Amino acid sequence: MNVKDFDYYLPEELIAQTPLENRPSSRLLVLDKNTGETQHGSFCDILSFLKKGDCLVLNDTKVLPARLYGNREDSGAPVEFLLLAQKENDIWEIIVKPGKKCRIGHRIVFGNGKLKAEIIDIVNEGNRLVRFEYNGIFNEILSELGEMPLPPYITKKLDNPDRYQTVYAREEGSAAAPTAGLHFDNDLLERIRAMGVTLAFVTLHVGLGTFRPVKVDVIEEHKMHSEFYTVSKATADIINETKKNGGRVICVGTTSCRTVESAANDDGLLTEKSGWTDIFIYPGYKFKVLDALITNFHLPQSTLIMLVSSLAGRDNVLNAYTEAVKEKYRFFSFGDAMFIK
Repeated sequence: MNVKDFDYYLPEELIAQTPLENRPSSRLLVLDKNTGETQHGSFCDILSFLKKGDCLVLNDTKVLPARLYGNREDSGAPVEFLLLAQKENDIWEIIVKPGKKCRIGHRIVFGNGKLKAEIIDIVNEGNRLVRFEYNGIFNEILSELGEMPLPPYITKKLDNPDRYQTVYAREEGSAAAPTAGLHFDNDLLERIRAMGVTLAFVTLHVGLGTFRPVKVDVIEEHKMHSEFYTVSKATADIINETKKNGGRVICVGTTSCRTVESAANDDGLLTEKSGWTDIFIYPGYKFKVLDALITNFHLPQSTLIMLVSSLAGRDNVLNAYTEAVKEKYRFFSFGDAMFIK
């Protein structure tokens, strides 16, 4: 398959720049994966598409304030870090700008010396490994000095950083939010529980590799970046029981989908598990666990639109996207939602 098979036209003005004040007030496009039929409504209408015995799988990762601005210790030149993944203790993989002026051995100072870093290696795609030095607790220092790493297509400053976190975020480690979960508030989650729908939480720390463009023409040649995930015994038991009893496993977001599909065995059974996954889901993939998906609208030619196309069919998805553009839905991280049933 060619990457251009997953292209579509999107006017720039439909890229959502700010979150809505009320999380569940976003719009919802419902797509029947078998027929391609669509319905339109509000995200609160998701209640009418859920039923007792279903299981909603949510990614409880928490976005780090992973963008840091500092200066070279020797020259004072400005440097920008974007933290991608913690490798061990105080060693992190990062994206650095400007890369050409940050070589192995260079030292960077942040916050007048509250945090320092030494570049110790250059890895895939020019990313760096750095070792941080500090006194105190790293996450507290990061919260003080760092900024929320919004995607590059969002150009407006975020007034409230919590709006780029889900209301159930608790496991720190992501470089980006699992944005399908941004549509839920605590009241809506309680109403869903009251219906007899079970909530199950997984963790996948989202790396920027998920959102990077596919640089090859033939999508089968694309290599995904690895991301760390965890599935607890309690969550594995809930999902297995749901499947056994004939309920649906409905993943909230592509990250939850990739987590359960990575953790399941060939028979679709889950056990307690954690590790790194570079699973790439595109048309032709046979889902082992997922039955339905709540997701946002994704970038043209991205691995994420390929994933949703593997569930609902490329033609169905692109037709739905064309309809969403016509109806002026809001796209991407702060945009509207789609339920693929």
